[in-house]
Amino acid sequence: MKIEAPSLAALPGIRHAFFTRDGGVSSGIYASLNGGTGSRDDPEHVRENRARMAAALGVAPGRLLTLYQVHSPDVVTVNAPWPPEARPRADALVTRTAGLAIGVSSADCSPLLFADAQARVIGAAHAGWRGAFTGVIEATLAAMEALGAERRRICVALGPLIRQDAYEVGPEFVARFTQADAGNAGFFRPSPRAGHAMFDLPGYVAHRLARAGIEAFEDLALCTYSDPQRFYSYRRATLRGEPDYGRHINAIALAD
Repeated sequence: MKIEAPSLAALPGIRHAFFTRDGGVSSGIYASLNGGTGSRDDPEHVRENRARMAAALGVAPGRLLTLYQVHSPDVVTVNAPWPPEARPRADALVTRTAGLAIGVSSADCSPLLFADAQARVIGAAHAGWRGAFTGVIEATLAAMEALGAERRRICVALGPLIRQDAYEVGPEFVARFTQADAGNAGFFRPSPRAGHAMFDLPGYVAHRLARAGIEAFEDLALCTYSDPQRFYSYRRATLRGEPDYGRHINAIALAD
């Protein structure tokens, strides 16, 4: 049902999970632990799945909070629960409030969980290529610092995402990155298809974190695309011609 990062699991007072697709009640293409409120799955199934995830994190269902994600660098500071219909439009959350689980959904993009256990400040970020490129990682760190975290103490874990062997992009994508920084060329290697390239999203995320001063970083080295038994994948669903896809929830909480 869930995967934990050893680096975060070792921190006192922190609960977290990168949930897999196992252990829920959804069926068909959503089987089985689909947490995507934006999917076309049965809403009752999604609610039950999210309740199971909340229980695994030690919080009530209404205290597992996620966003309306828009591939932005925007961060929300969380102090209290909100109803599902009032989800903020953003791609990262931070809090110092115990008993809240803050999370992001993913189905190929990078799910990042952050923690400063000493300051008791946590964060979660959805970093697809656009969010990572436009600064969601750095914005999350700054929002944590505003709550009292210190960058030198922040631990970050990267959960399952699409990896380079499965992430083909076109020439305009490469141009966008290399025009911003010539050094970004190192995150691409040639694709078998002429004019295309394979993008190393986890490598790029790790680079942005290191450049931001994060030393305690753990990559779980898991690929959503290549492991259909455990993970949903937007790209895999698209290539198969499936009408929709499930979403993972990746969340972190401060114990009461």
